[in-house]
Amino acid sequence: MRNTEKKPAEERRDQDLYGGLIRLHILHHASKRPVFGVWFIDELARHGYKLSPGTLYPLLHGLEEKGYLSSTKEREGKRLRRLYQATPLGRKALVAARQKVSELFGELLEDE
Repeated sequence: MRNTEKKPAEERRDQDLYGGLIRLHILHHASKRPVFGVWFIDELARHGYKLSPGTLYPLLHGLEEKGYLSSTKEREGKRLRRLYQATPLGRKALVAARQKVSELFGELLEDE
């Protein structure tokens, strides 16, 4: 969700609108290289979206359950991190989504 002064109920409502975009953004980066949850939180914050772990991890788990992502555990010192990577199905879905998003955003932005 974009960084603005909003009430929590408005933030949740807007987050519903952006949920698909966030999932596509996750899939985009996970198709390039394995990434972990905190990295996604930082990356999305860089674009103005403020997600908590309690919001992000269910998204990641949902994408994994649907077969778009796979995960592996990696030990870094005493910490165990889960790395997420796009599956062949996730990459295929991303290719299809790029075309649809391009068409949709072309239409949304044509009046600007």
